Amino acid sequence: MELDGLTSAHVADGCLRAGVPVRCGPAGLRPLLPGTAFAGPVAPALHLGSVDRLLEAIDGAAPGRVLVVDNDGGLDEACLGDLVVLEAAGAGLAGIVVWGLHRDTADLTRIGLPLLSLGALPTGPLPHHARPERRDVRLGEWPVGEGDLVVADDDGVVLVPAADASAVLSAARGIRDAERAQAHRIAEGTSLRTQLRFAEYLARRRRDPSWTFRRHLREVGGEIET
Repeated sequence: MELDGLTSAHVADGCLRAGVPVRCGPAGLRPLLPGTAFAGPVAPALHLGSVDRLLEAIDGAAPGRVLVVDNDGGLDEACLGDLVVLEAAGAGLAGIVVWGLHRDTADLTRIGLPLLSLGALPTGPLPHHARPERRDVRLGEWPVGEGDLVVADDDGVVLVPAADASAVLSAARGIRDAERAQAHRIAEGTSLRTQLRFAEYLARRRRDPSWTFRRHLREVGGEIET
């Protein structure tokens, strides 16, 4: 899926604009390589101590999907390495998100398939390891459904329910375009405070303490983190 300049932050803001709950992956998820950005429908996999579940998810995934691996956030074992990532790359997957750890970092770097995880550890799955008593795939606190949209970059991961993806992406594109225009005007010498009519906001807030900056931005058509 082409991001066309959309970031995970744009998509998170798009969720707010579209009235969809913002579902971010755990804050510890970081890309293997800086500058990583990818998106696509989810191919979910619950690890449960056995790599065959990852191969099964890859086997059933169409090209362009993102493998989301749930290892319950475990930090005492790596749940995938170079062979699984090679297999995912060969199947045409867009990237991998691991709620857990990876290994074979040097090999994964050479393979080049985008990947986010909680970090690296030398050991693979441990024998007789206690497994979560559940069957649903999760990314942190959030359930992950087949075909949900995942957007991942240096800031982390955002999940969007499949049914809401079109509305969220449309809102995110509008936010992206408005922010680009504002940045261009700042570069040309018009401050962000001027563009957002910040003095008007302060004056109105003095008259009406309930008036929020978010409401002001909607009124003047501005964008900024709120």
